[in-house]
Amino acid sequence: MSAQHTTHAHGHQAGHGQEGDTHHHDANEPHSTFSGYMTGFVLSIILTAIPFWLVMAKVIADRNTAVLVLGGFAVIQILVHMVYFLHMNGKIEGGWTLLATIFTVVFVAITIAGTLWVMFHMNTNMMPEHPPMPGMPPAAADAPHTP
Repeated sequence: MSAQHTTHAHGHQAGHGQEGDTHHHDANEPHSTFSGYMTGFVLSIILTAIPFWLVMAKVIADRNTAVLVLGGFAVIQILVHMVYFLHMNGKIEGGWTLLATIFTVVFVAITIAGTLWVMFHMNTNMMPEHPPMPGMPPAAADAPHTP
């Protein structure tokens, strides 16, 4: 490579950020626009207002259905925040940010599910109900009864 070509290449790189050339962005940079933020903001308001209305107007009578619907709205709102405000997509940092986020979500879900499973089974299996016998102190009621 000639000295003139080397100088031209370094001069172009050095002046890239100083000349105000903004139409060439690195693929690893998040692209933020006012309209993108406003879209995320409006979606966030809608995804907050609808569940609020559902609860306050008592539209859903069944508690389990209400929990599932509200949980669904919460998951959708998390995704809106990740896309519009945190700029999460498969292109940033070669997809490693998105992959790390997916791993974290799966790990937290497994941890929460495992914790709830252990607590439920511990309560079911470790807390047997023994009716106390009349006239016996509580400690003696747990001892085996011999005739």
